[in-house]
Amino acid sequence: MSVLDQVQDDVKSAMKAGERDRVHALRLIANELQKAVKDTGDEETEVLQRERKRRLEAAEAYRDGGRTDLAEAEEREAQIIEGYMPEQLSEGELRAIVGDAVASSGAASPREMGKVMSLVMPQVKGRADGKRVSALVKEQLTL
Repeated sequence: MSVLDQVQDDVKSAMKAGERDRVHALRLIANELQKAVKDTGDEETEVLQRERKRRLEAAEAYRDGGRTDLAEAEEREAQIIEGYMPEQLSEGELRAIVGDAVASSGAASPREMGKVMSLVMPQVKGRADGKRVSALVKEQLTL
């Protein structure tokens, strides 16, 4: 079953249960997944990551503006999206992947971060946030 099919089934369940906020969030996710399939051909995990990131950025902006109620709503939507994403890599697993990429690329300074990132990101696709990866790569290259 594809993620889109699962989301659509969950929309029906949430509607029956009367969970209006969840229905709204799931419909937005389903809409974005349908658009991606139709227009761009993006993978489902890419769409989910992009949408999760949008929600977290919006929540941060709302918090900065003093609107904690809207920030919390955006964070709840981000959590719903996370439920459909692949399991995230643990810190140890991600460190191992980054360490291998640093060794195989021969990068020695933070200026060569792009080399390492281009090796790591395809391996962790959908299972680690780019910010996390970037911070670990930078840490490894500054040692």
